[in-house]
Amino acid sequence: MEKTGYVLLGIIAVMWFLAIFTGLIVAMPYGLVGLIVIVGFGLLFIKVLKERLASQEDDYYSKNIEK
Repeated sequence: MEKTGYVLLGIIAVMWFLAIFTGLIVAMPYGLVGLIVIVGFGLLFIKVLKERLASQEDDYYSKNIEK
């Protein structure tokens, strides 16, 4: 049940982002600013995600320290 909810939310999120990209492309050249902002946030998100996955210290604390 929980996985189904996550899948549905993921599908809606993808559709929402596609609608945003489509709207920004239609609004060229002003939409270019929005596309640059979204790409910038996306690159920062990927950087943070890669750092988190590579961090052994965070894994240690999440597994061994009592909450």
